Amino acid sequence: MRTTDGVDRRGLLRIAGGSVAALGLTATATACGGGSGSGDGKVTIRYAWWGSDDRAKRISESIKLFEKKYPKIKVKKDFQPYPDFWKKFNTQASGGNPPDVFQNAIGFLRKYDAKNVLLDLKDQVTAGNLSMDNFRAGLATFGEVDGKLLGVPVGSNSMALVIDKPVYTKAGVKPEQGWTWDDLDEALGKIRDKTDRAGDSGMYGIMYLYDIYLRQQGKAFFTEEGLGFTEADLTQWWTKADKSIKSGLVADTKKVVQAKPKSAVTAELAAGEFTWDNFTNRYTDEGKSEYGLAPIPTTDGKKTGQYLGSLMLSASRKTKHPKEVAQFIDFMVHDPEVGKIMEYDRGVHATTEQYEAYQPSDPVNQEIAAYEQSLVDAGVLEPITPHPEGADICESAFLRIAEELGLGTRSVDEAVKQFFTEAKTAFRH
Repeated sequence: MRTTDGVDRRGLLRIAGGSVAALGLTATATACGGGSGSGDGKVTIRYAWWGSDDRAKRISESIKLFEKKYPKIKVKKDFQPYPDFWKKFNTQASGGNPPDVFQNAIGFLRKYDAKNVLLDLKDQVTAGNLSMDNFRAGLATFGEVDGKLLGVPVGSNSMALVIDKPVYTKAGVKPEQGWTWDDLDEALGKIRDKTDRAGDSGMYGIMYLYDIYLRQQGKAFFTEEGLGFTEADLTQWWTKADKSIKSGLVADTKKVVQAKPKSAVTAELAAGEFTWDNFTNRYTDEGKSEYGLAPIPTTDGKKTGQYLGSLMLSASRKTKHPKEVAQFIDFMVHDPEVGKIMEYDRGVHATTEQYEAYQPSDPVNQEIAAYEQSLVDAGVLEPITPHPEGADICESAFLRIAEELGLGTRSVDEAVKQFFTEAKTAFRH
């Protein structure tokens, strides 16, 4: 999956998990539409998405197939880089003219549902315009919130540890399914002592990784209303971060920041970092070494707390053409030829039709598919934890404050207090 398009590793993490800094939006409830119609029965719908130029080319090719199958539906394309996408989307939605259909992510569902932006697609499923059959590994329910279908998955990914294979081999470290956080700490120490690298690039600001760690403890980053952990929990997590940076187990944050837009792994500062599995292509394209995927450490050797995440397609509540929008979404997630065109640009295909149609021939994508299949086979996948309104603001704050901790501009206590202060503000909006 190529999603680099000028954003750094933190931007990539936000893309996969679906978060961005606070974006104000006041949605009106009056009915108006983003699409247009004509006297000859033809309609135009607007489709907006973010991503790389390569993604734009693939989607444009897919749209041509759709318009060939549905000659009375024209799709107007609206492509933006990630930060620009949300700025434009908010402007359009605030003015009552959002795109008819758009790329979305889990962190935004409750936020925009609360602002009356999203269309519940269940009626279109009942009408036969959209099929929710043949989705892999429970993804069919990924976009459901409070009984409403607000998003349809287009692909899947899961958290993994991307490693520089030769460095791990030199250190004599071989991660295996079921290894523990203590095993990871031991591995990071071996890497530090036997190679010229830190063991990790800095895992402690990644919200989705901390969520997994909490889930292993029977907690979670979010509940439906707010945070699912305490200040004491976060103090423990960030105290370990502080010690790991000072001991050299984790790369110097200043050097990591200086290396951007390269990752610390491809900049040869660290031997690995936690990220989404389908970003492995990014490392191969950017670096000189051989990179691979290692499993998530566990607390008890069994429970990983993992789930499959996904980008989604959502529809505007204000669209004048819900049937045509539903037909477009259905085509984009089920059509086998679209699966071949898109490859793993947005993750491993969500539906069996596309998953079976595209069989990757390159080693990197083969490893991504094999990694996700190993999670299915191991039976470790669970439902994703809820993301309340304000989740995107919380993730942005979590990442930023953890970096400030690493740079030494905040103590652990100051960082924890600042995060909880900002989280409380986010949930009041």
